[in-house]
Amino acid sequence: MSLATPIVFVVDDDISVRESLEALIRFAGWEPETFVSAQEFLSRAPAVVPNCLVLDVSLPGLNGLDLQKRIAGDRIDTPIIFITGHGDVPMTVQAMKAGAVEFLMKPFSDEVLLNAIRHALERSRGVLDHGAKVRMIRNRYASLSRREREVMALVVTGQLNKQVAFELGISEITVKAHRGRVMQKMKADSIVDLAAMAATLHLAPAENN
Repeated sequence: MSLATPIVFVVDDDISVRESLEALIRFAGWEPETFVSAQEFLSRAPAVVPNCLVLDVSLPGLNGLDLQKRIAGDRIDTPIIFITGHGDVPMTVQAMKAGAVEFLMKPFSDEVLLNAIRHALERSRGVLDHGAKVRMIRNRYASLSRREREVMALVVTGQLNKQVAFELGISEITVKAHRGRVMQKMKADSIVDLAAMAATLHLAPAENN
């Protein structure tokens, strides 16, 4: 993930803006992809590498703020940098409240935009890394047996082996064996580590699935 070249999407109906931003982005070492409309951008599959979107507010058809709403749920790893030639305070507030990284008024300096892109890509990388971590933990959890999941759910609450044994109606030796396999399968270094994984998975204290 960290070695993949980040993608910077640009959506602007002005060809001169698209071409100048494409050159700037490529020179900075990122991969530019330009689009003339929001609809064209939506037809592109979501990126699986760190990415961000440099988005003009005023677009034909679906405008920038509408596009922001459209992708808010399924492209959380694509932070948005708005650019506009005629923005106002309410528009800026609306965009920033909805999660935009930056709202830049044209004309802006190259360095201002590049700094905003760097910040957006770092945010994207963090979201993608967290998602990968969650998927890894889910895969490990899926390898646990029903009983191992029951033991894990009780162990992470701080219960001792004998308490878990009483709760589940099994022997303490059996609990110890299950606990060992849980630690091994989840690749947990400690109970604290295991508890953090359980929190990541949002496991209920009495998970029995």
